[in-house]
Amino acid sequence: MKKELIGVYIIWLRDIKRYFRDKPRIIGSFAQPILFLFVLGTGLASSFSVFGGGSGRDFLNFMFPGIVGMTVLFTSFFSAMSIVWDREFGFLREVLVTPISRTSIVAGKLLGGSTIAMIQGTIILLFSPLLKIPITFVIFFKVIGIMFLVAMTIATLGIVLASVIKSMQAFQVITNFLLMPMFFLSGALFPLNNTVKWMNVVSKINPLSYGIDAMRTVILNNPALQLYPLWLDIVVLASVTVVMSLLGAFLFSRQD
Repeated sequence: MKKELIGVYIIWLRDIKRYFRDKPRIIGSFAQPILFLFVLGTGLASSFSVFGGGSGRDFLNFMFPGIVGMTVLFTSFFSAMSIVWDREFGFLREVLVTPISRTSIVAGKLLGGSTIAMIQGTIILLFSPLLKIPITFVIFFKVIGIMFLVAMTIATLGIVLASVIKSMQAFQVITNFLLMPMFFLSGALFPLNNTVKWMNVVSKINPLSYGIDAMRTVILNNPALQLYPLWLDIVVLASVTVVMSLLGAFLFSRQD
């Protein structure tokens, strides 16, 4: 048992060190959420005011948890890309021959990607005072817990894909095909209450919808913006994480 825990820790530590040593990656990872929040968000908020759609400030507040969720989504999913990268360059084979189970390898990659996503999401969360969103210490730590759960959920999806996709190019294509629809159909940028039927159905099977709904519930504390009870959001995210983790461990155990 001790050997397995050490293996999980080493794999987790490797991913964390690679992240902090890659300065362009750190800087670039904040470009998109900041662009969405302060350029797209401000522009759309202004248009709401011009066309009589209500307060632009309300829209920015609504959008903020969605941008935090977007940061967690992209970071945690792309963390699984290192599995494909390690496979192509032969490092994965060296890891697979170590005397630890492949389930521990998956756990280490999962925790590493989730930790990095939580760190980046937390930094975006610190921009809340600029938007005049009051966040207490209690709310702050609640959101961090939700972010970590969302990161775990999305990272397991990435690991499942990385376990069956063999090339970096194919993984990038599939990633671009999945992530943007997941983001736009999660309620990050617009309410899902009155959308068309097919969009409403897709949002219900999108795990990110529950993560953003949970963060919005905790941050804004506005029942009118809440799609589901908070306990349901947590249960769905935890259930998807467990199922996809088991599937990812099974698929990863078949790696050669």
